[in-house]
Amino acid sequence: MIELTPQQLRQLQLIELEMLEEIDRICKKCNIRYTIIGGTLLGAVRNGGFIPWDDDADVAMLRSEYEKFCQVCEIELNKEKFYFQNMDNTHGYRWGYAKLRRKNTLFLRENQEHMPYEQGIFLDIFPIDGTPDNYLLRLFHEFRCFCVRKILWSEVGKKAEKNKIKKLLYQLLSKIPEEKVKIAYRKLILKHDSETTKIVRTLTFPAPKKLRGYYRRWFAETALIEFENENFYGVKDYDGWLSYEFGNYMQLPPKEKQKAHPVSKIKLIS
Repeated sequence: MIELTPQQLRQLQLIELEMLEEIDRICKKCNIRYTIIGGTLLGAVRNGGFIPWDDDADVAMLRSEYEKFCQVCEIELNKEKFYFQNMDNTHGYRWGYAKLRRKNTLFLRENQEHMPYEQGIFLDIFPIDGTPDNYLLRLFHEFRCFCVRKILWSEVGKKAEKNKIKKLLYQLLSKIPEEKVKIAYRKLILKHDSETTKIVRTLTFPAPKKLRGYYRRWFAETALIEFENENFYGVKDYDGWLSYEFGNYMQLPPKEKQKAHPVSKIKLIS
């Protein structure tokens, strides 16, 4: 694992900002609603930009908007600078969300060096799907999501997992054919791709334990928010979302948690 210098980290953030600008450009041109989310939204509110130690950026879209974005990316994306990856266009890609990546860069997360696709500096684009409003049905749905997520993760887990029993389980799960896993994932989307449920989530990402999801209105109602001296769309009720996600979000985490993700290799634009 390597530790990024402050200069490298800042250059990484500026490349991610460039990708965020590209997403914003495409979405405005094609009338697609998006919102910055996660640490990106937290950074916008608390820091006016990137959290100083953060090494990634996150965007979310309700499923219908996400599918439209995936389609228009084929035409509208500036392919001289960027490339777009998801399960449908990239062999071996095992994430239930898309990544926009910067050409002529490299950003290898620890234990993902063996993944069989190009791994440039990226920005995550999360689809937000409906999940049952009935709590018991939502728990069952969450279990199905958990199973699919672990199968998808198995290709990384079989190398990253320290527990020998879990490592063996991941090795077995990784033998499930890729197309069968993708079919199982798509069944989750088709069954719960409702525009009316009050509760939503990213299917292959752990859901918060409170609601086992989020309120749809947080992703449907957006407003411009300043980030790195530019304006991007964020959750309109950012206080409600950030309080739900992080608690007292204006309080900095302990020093030992103020760190970036483990990286084994990086190549920035020279």
